[in-house]
Amino acid sequence: MRTTLLIGLLALLFATASEAKVINVEFKFTPFTGDPATDEMVTTVPGTARVLLNGVPYAEQEVGESEVPVLFDAREIAPSVWLPAESCGPALRKGKNSIRIEFTPLDPKASYRAQLRWAEVLDESSEESGEGTYSATNQSGEGMEEKEATGAVVFEREFAADFASDLPWHHYAAVTALTDADRTALAALVAGRVDAFEPDFAKLYAIVEKGGQLDLAALRESKCLDRAYAAGARIAVPPAEEIEFVASGNPEVVIQSKQGRLYFPADISVFDKIEDEEDQMCIGAALAAVYPPRLVVVRNPAGGWEVVY
Repeated sequence: MRTTLLIGLLALLFATASEAKVINVEFKFTPFTGDPATDEMVTTVPGTARVLLNGVPYAEQEVGESEVPVLFDAREIAPSVWLPAESCGPALRKGKNSIRIEFTPLDPKASYRAQLRWAEVLDESSEESGEGTYSATNQSGEGMEEKEATGAVVFEREFAADFASDLPWHHYAAVTALTDADRTALAALVAGRVDAFEPDFAKLYAIVEKGGQLDLAALRESKCLDRAYAAGARIAVPPAEEIEFVASGNPEVVIQSKQGRLYFPADISVFDKIEDEEDQMCIGAALAAVYPPRLVVVRNPAGGWEVVY
């Protein structure tokens, strides 16, 4: 009877574990000096971290020099870059994905260590207890890679994201090269989004509606964009020679500035004149949704270009 009970208990535990689903994958990156095995604090190395998802430029983050704690029994360093894959939205593919992190220190001769950690996040927690101990976690598949570096360092890792949405444009034809006609059409697309920021904001509201990130009805009702425009707010882009179009070898083409953001306020001081906090939040949310640091576009089956994020 004991054997039967033990087998039944093991079967129950296995069934519970197997039913847990992966709902996210988290990546944490830190360049540092110090020894996390013995030190309670380590020092981050200043520089720029560039993140590519499936070979497509996704984000850049400046890393400053600061002391950060070493946490838990695993001696985990507080991350300089934290990327939950679920937050990547349409950039993430259902199934197989890859992440690449390129870090360039401010001092190209600096010697340091860099660490990438990853873990799957489950929709259920597992618990363990023993004599005087108890632990619970909703993570699995944890791992870590560490490198010693002088100058730039690169980490690459493949991961599965069955929790991601499978979007039609994920299956569009890959773009490996751009013609002059393509560049002209993409430049017009960039300019057209600038022109959307003018009364009655119909084009801008259409972009918001397609993105689905904001409450369109509330944005319209607030009239906060009208007040921003009346205060003198305008949107600008870099000169044409400073804008680049990057074919990734996937359906996505990235439109970005060679330095800084693709879209930015023509006169940032104008926003200092807007004192109402609700207006500040409303304007900031709308402009962030419509005017991201870069645009990612795809060529649809009809041959036209459309913004996907």
